[in-house]
Amino acid sequence: MPDTPYAWWRRQGLRFRLTVVAVAVLAAALALSASVLVSVLDRALVDTIDETTRQQAQTVRVHADAGTLTNPITTNDGTIVQVVDASGRITHATYGTDRLVPLVDARQRARLLRDGSAIFLDGRPYAIPGPLRVMAVSADHGRTVLAARPVGEIQTSVGTAGRVLLVGTPLLVVVLALASWMIIGRTLRPIAALRRGAADITHTARSRRLPVPESRDEVHFLAVTLNGMLARLEEAEQRQRALVSDAAHELRSPLASIRLQLEVALGHPEGQDWPETAEGVLEDAMRLSRLAEDLLALARLDERGGVPARREPVDLDEVVRQIVDRYGEARLVVCDPVVVRGDALDLSRVLTNLVDNAVRHTASKVEVALTRDGVLTVTDDGPGIPEADRERVFNRFTRLDSGRSRDEGGAGLGLAIVRETVRAHGGTVHLEDAGPGLRAVVRLPPAV
Repeated sequence: MPDTPYAWWRRQGLRFRLTVVAVAVLAAALALSASVLVSVLDRALVDTIDETTRQQAQTVRVHADAGTLTNPITTNDGTIVQVVDASGRITHATYGTDRLVPLVDARQRARLLRDGSAIFLDGRPYAIPGPLRVMAVSADHGRTVLAARPVGEIQTSVGTAGRVLLVGTPLLVVVLALASWMIIGRTLRPIAALRRGAADITHTARSRRLPVPESRDEVHFLAVTLNGMLARLEEAEQRQRALVSDAAHELRSPLASIRLQLEVALGHPEGQDWPETAEGVLEDAMRLSRLAEDLLALARLDERGGVPARREPVDLDEVVRQIVDRYGEARLVVCDPVVVRGDALDLSRVLTNLVDNAVRHTASKVEVALTRDGVLTVTDDGPGIPEADRERVFNRFTRLDSGRSRDEGGAGLGLAIVRETVRAHGGTVHLEDAGPGLRAVVRLPPAV
């Protein structure tokens, strides 16, 4: 398929295309300006000649009407003058002017008098090189004053100006093209630096950033935006690597426990309590199952980019009642009707994780409350969490010293899932002192 001009144009570099467009616009503007300049110059010079010729004709008319006109007529600016009577005979004329044939015939004289305009006339029949500019003025007794000025010098001046512009305009376009090429090249230099900087960023140099130009222009803000994007990507990669590392560490413990129990049981089958071994293996298997579910939940949250799986009305009070009914240690204190928009399964997981944590650490009771403004609280009377650690426990795989034993909890992903899910639903979550115990406070915006 033959290449089209548009396709060829699109393949050219930005610098080339900008230069061509700028030069084309400048060339068109200069050509139009030169044409207008020559036209205006020609018109202005002709108007000047017309004004001077008309003044000279009026002067002759005044003398003719007063009867003081000399013969030959004298003029000080080289104006050719003829006075023609009603019969078409020349009565007075300037020195050297034809005294037999008027400059214009009767029909043209009548039109010039009627229109008050001037015409061009070939001056060669009157021994004058170049054209003449002729006009007529009416005098008394049916006489007509014809006045003419040579305009050959005007045409020469206009032609010279046109030739200068014809030669100078292309030279100026060439100079402007070179200047545009250099200026556009300097303008695009920061973009080239960004490209080189981006090419230098590899998997082994993730912490590098793109060069930011000093000028506060669009390229500066583009570089700042790209560096922000790189920082977010690096942070996401670090979080992913940390998640993989922590997950591998958490998986190692139950797998090692299962392997050890099975190796001991197989090595000494005659003295092994197989039901007890099965219970230990099952407990570790359940721990692996919970860890896998938590990792899958976090992966789904990350994949959705902080957006709930569904945006539908959810009766939060019904979700709270269903979850609390599963726990004998939990008691529902307040449960006002509240409707929020989001995913019912994700919200039920939030409350499940909070109640699980509360039940695991409580001394005697767990209280759950839901108010009309979308505030959900889960309170226990356990040992609580030091204020310095209340924010840290929302990080992934974070467990305090009191919660690191296998019997007391999971892998430290429950509160991380809670925060990510609540944020996805446009809410907030924090921990506060319940005196004694701990209170988890979740704020969700009610559906409007």
